[in-house]
Amino acid sequence: MIKAPVEICPLCEGTGWKTVSKGSNDASINDRRVTRCDCQLRSRAQSLLAAARIPRRYEHCELASYATDFPGADHSLSEAHLITSSFVREYDPRGDKGLLIVGEIGTGKTHLAVGVLKELLARGITGVFYDYRELLKEIQNSYNPTVKTTELDVLRPVFEKEVLVLDELGAVKPSEWVWDTVSLILNTRYNEQRTTIITTNFPDLKARERPHTTGGRSLEEARYSAEKETLGDRITDRMYSRLHEMCRVVKLSGLDFRQKFRSASFR
Repeated sequence: MIKAPVEICPLCEGTGWKTVSKGSNDASINDRRVTRCDCQLRSRAQSLLAAARIPRRYEHCELASYATDFPGADHSLSEAHLITSSFVREYDPRGDKGLLIVGEIGTGKTHLAVGVLKELLARGITGVFYDYRELLKEIQNSYNPTVKTTELDVLRPVFEKEVLVLDELGAVKPSEWVWDTVSLILNTRYNEQRTTIITTNFPDLKARERPHTTGGRSLEEARYSAEKETLGDRITDRMYSRLHEMCRVVKLSGLDFRQKFRSASFR
């Protein structure tokens, strides 16, 4: 079988480096320097994208394709798009907060998060996408003695990637183990000053005050059970406070447009 010839970049002639001028009109060798060729940056970006674990359902998501001007669209969608686009444009891996994208199902939270991640990957910044529920399952599965993967193997990219997208935070019923795991992830990334982008369906509020148990089911207890849980309820107020230190809040409002348009572009 005849192999296709390898295409050589005409700019760097296959070396991976290109010569650029320092800005002087003098073309002497002292006024030039070498830098990575664009072909190397593109190759790195493609490798980072392949390793980012973006689900097939969201592979098409881009910031540029996030719809904000369809009939009935809430103004918060346009505002969220402006905030996330500005975040990418001004991104500083050691100086910026992450993003906490909050909204009901179908308002486009995951679309925005993936769009931001892909823009940063294209710049050569490392990143990874995890569904919160699947991440917890992977960690729990690592405790199985028949599985060769360890907890540290699962958590290493979560801790070390420059950008982490954690989708659907709070979607798992809280327990001491869940709270401890969330605390470990958020505190580690906070201490290492790494960027975390989070989406959640739960209201951006602290935990509700639980009514005192009286032995019977009081009206206050019934009302508490009927109310929608908050993000603080799901991750504890301590981690809720830490999350707000780490992230800028982006709130989306409106109907479930994903269901209305039968499109996977919204979540």
